[in-house]
Amino acid sequence: MRVTAPNLTSWAFVLGALLIVAVPAPPASAQPEPPPPVAPTADASQPGADAEPAPVEAYSYDPAGRRDPFLSLLARGVETLPAGDRPSGLSGLTINEAALRGIVRSRGVYVAIVQSPSDRTFLVREGDRLFDGSVRTITADAVIFMQVVNDPLSLVSEREVRKPLRPSEEGR
Repeated sequence: MRVTAPNLTSWAFVLGALLIVAVPAPPASAQPEPPPPVAPTADASQPGADAEPAPVEAYSYDPAGRRDPFLSLLARGVETLPAGDRPSGLSGLTINEAALRGIVRSRGVYVAIVQSPSDRTFLVREGDRLFDGSVRTITADAVIFMQVVNDPLSLVSEREVRKPLRPSEEGR
């Protein structure tokens, strides 16, 4: 009898299936159980036994001219904090989140109307502080912010961010 290639592959399949069926699984009682966790006991004879554990040392990186490989390249220069860590009101609003809705002139001074992502509206004057910067100048058609740059590789510590009242016609 001559064995051909299709017959050989079918025999290999049958043998593989038999091996899988023939190998018994170990019984559940034979599998080792993990040891129960051991609770630390405080010994009153040891000094400092009731003291809190020592805090873990904070991560620090000495770049020696190289960038930190653990810092994200996508969010460079922008410090993001969870909403719970920010102060409430205008001082908790970042410049990127602030949406300029209007500019009015009151007693000879321009006042900007800024809206937060949560639809709260603030009246902003020159010198007012935001979370990551301050208002530098308010003109009839734009607000200029000075944003603090939190990038160790940047040569500047602040940058100007101009938010116009109306989008420019150049992009259309």
